[in-house]
Amino acid sequence: MTTPSVPGDGRSDPGLSVIMRERRQLMNLAYRLLGSVADAEDVVQETYARWYAMSPEQQEGIESPGAWLTRVAGRICLDVLGSARARRERYVGEWIPEPVPERAEWVEGRPGGMAVDPAERVTLDESVSMAFLVVLESMTPAERVAFVLHDVFRYSFAEVAEIVGRTPAACRRLASSARRRIHASQAPATPAVQRAGIVRDFKKAWEAKDIDALIGLLAPDATATADGGGLVSAVLHPIEGAEQIARYTVEIAGRAPYLTMLERTVNGQPGLVAQQDGVTVMVIAFDIAGDRIKRIWAVRNPEKLRPWTVG
Repeated sequence: MTTPSVPGDGRSDPGLSVIMRERRQLMNLAYRLLGSVADAEDVVQETYARWYAMSPEQQEGIESPGAWLTRVAGRICLDVLGSARARRERYVGEWIPEPVPERAEWVEGRPGGMAVDPAERVTLDESVSMAFLVVLESMTPAERVAFVLHDVFRYSFAEVAEIVGRTPAACRRLASSARRRIHASQAPATPAVQRAGIVRDFKKAWEAKDIDALIGLLAPDATATADGGGLVSAVLHPIEGAEQIARYTVEIAGRAPYLTMLERTVNGQPGLVAQQDGVTVMVIAFDIAGDRIKRIWAVRNPEKLRPWTVG
């Protein structure tokens, strides 16, 4: 098993350089498997803890440290996914994957004044769009791991089998099942410039409390999902239908007149960020089909907004 790496200079400790330069790869893998930056960080930390729990002799006996780290991280993710399903079923309201900002938009002021380590950032592409992650949530843990490792990270089914604990043929079937779910959920591609324009128009209509304009931007069967967490109340069920979403959006605008709406990149796609007194209180992701908004996800759980919040 091989993993793409960023060359290190290795001047102080060649072994440490080889191990630590895999951090970005592990973070990208764990986030796609778990849909949570916080959980991905925990997985990466646990993976390195297991590496350093071995003796130097044991470490030297491992031919490919990067492959070893990936196998361990994948197995930990598989275990986490099994327990996460039960936790998310008890979640108050709908559970939405944790949104990530574009690299340039990561806030440098983290809690405690720590800057964001570039190795802890998630690389953005189509495999981290909110629509993609939401479909992954519908899969079994084994399907998700097999699909992400093979189709996204290009590992062979023999390598995937080592992580999932099934035969290569079984892993091939798991990935095929997951692929069918992905294809069934995909809307025709809308050019990036057009997507950004639709989101900008949605922002303007929201700020103007223009129900008719909002309805015109939404697909008739559109759905909007919002989560909660902490002191933030949850919307227990998705809102369905263009008119219902438009009226709820205007209601929110009326209840929170001091929100500042900003156009931002959310999981690699045009989105919106709502701030109050400089603090991010909501991140909104969109799924756009043609010239209409098909799905909206509004993340309000403060724990999921850490990368977006001014320290």
